[in-house]
Amino acid sequence: MGAVSEDLKEYIEYKVEPARGILRKLCSLKTEVKNRTLIRTAELLEENREFVKGENQKDIEFAKQNGLKPAMIDRLLLNDKRIDGMIKVLRDVASLPDPVGEIIKAWNLPNGLKVGRMRVPLGVILIIYESRPNVTVEAASLCMKSSNAVILRGGKEAVNSNKALVSILKQACRETGFPEEAIQFIDRTEREIVWELLKMEGKIDVAIPRGGEGLIRAVAENSRVPVIKHYKGVCSVYVDNEADLSKAYDIVYNAKVQRPSVCNAIENLIIHRDVLGEFLPKMAYFLGKAGVELRCDEESLRVIKNEPSLSFLNVKPAAEEDYHEEFLDLILAVKTVGSLEEAMEFIDKYGSKHSDSILTENYSKAMRFLREVDSAAVYVNASTRYTDGNEFGLGAEMGISTDKIHARGPMALEELTVPKFVVFGEGQFRDNFGVPTELKQELGLC
Repeated sequence: MGAVSEDLKEYIEYKVEPARGILRKLCSLKTEVKNRTLIRTAELLEENREFVKGENQKDIEFAKQNGLKPAMIDRLLLNDKRIDGMIKVLRDVASLPDPVGEIIKAWNLPNGLKVGRMRVPLGVILIIYESRPNVTVEAASLCMKSSNAVILRGGKEAVNSNKALVSILKQACRETGFPEEAIQFIDRTEREIVWELLKMEGKIDVAIPRGGEGLIRAVAENSRVPVIKHYKGVCSVYVDNEADLSKAYDIVYNAKVQRPSVCNAIENLIIHRDVLGEFLPKMAYFLGKAGVELRCDEESLRVIKNEPSLSFLNVKPAAEEDYHEEFLDLILAVKTVGSLEEAMEFIDKYGSKHSDSILTENYSKAMRFLREVDSAAVYVNASTRYTDGNEFGLGAEMGISTDKIHARGPMALEELTVPKFVVFGEGQFRDNFGVPTELKQELGLC
């Protein structure tokens, strides 16, 4: 993190100052303008689908030439399905209530003052992300609807895709009257730019990193700007001894196999000892056929080794560090436990407070799990893959926060605002300490 050249400093100021300067105008922007811009962006994205896929293909080829893993290339890909997903996000966000200016609580005081709390934008949001170009549209759409300015800094591996998407966003802004200064894209790839942006306390209000643990830790450790973060997604499913195993096979398979490269996929499978012999062989068969490598504790490894039909499996003994690992790949660590208490202790020790699920038909156990597991999203009889702003009905998300601040879990429109106190009076002043009557008399005011 050496000295930043004057050229780069000028470039950064060129990006940040317009974003900062437009904030007051954004706060007064009518909801219909915001919604019209989001809908127009969706239309333009549909019209320019082939252009976006062509630019994305340049990034895919670059990634292959530079040896990126298949799971990471998958995160980078913009195919028709993912473009459809971005179009849906834009329309969904447009359909949501506008949180800006909402009075979320109000009360009257004995002195006649009316006190309330109003939602207001965070301000200038810096989002630093890797690989997934759809984040460009998700982040911009949420910031636009919540009247925040956004500075987008994607990874160099997605620069062509991101440029294409930003050009569409800005065209929609120009056509509908939305201030395009509110969307700033860092199209230079020097790393020094990130570290300089993170020093801009007072000009950037919050930074949100999305990517691997290394990126997030580097941002958190080097930022003077407040950071909303999650370091990694070490998510677990616990199969209880009172689970409906017919449900469990599909839930576990979905949570690991559907998209192993994302943070809400599970990395640990916890199984109660009482159902281990019945559940694991079939589950291992399904997972093995999907190409999943299993890293098993002693008990679960013994069960698999005793099943001749599972000889095709890629299985090995689990090391201690495996249970801490965010594999982001078709690898799953397996742990055997003897009780709900032991399962929750395991999650507390090895999990990352992201998303965890219990599979059980016992209501009391389910409620204990919901109350006691300290994660941003906790499930009963469902896949952790639902931890997503769009899946939760929030339109989209800026990221998933595992911090214990105003935002925890998927960050959507409400989490991109903060409440401020608003007070309505009719001339009240505290403790009757006003201008003395004799002074007012001197000026003929009473």
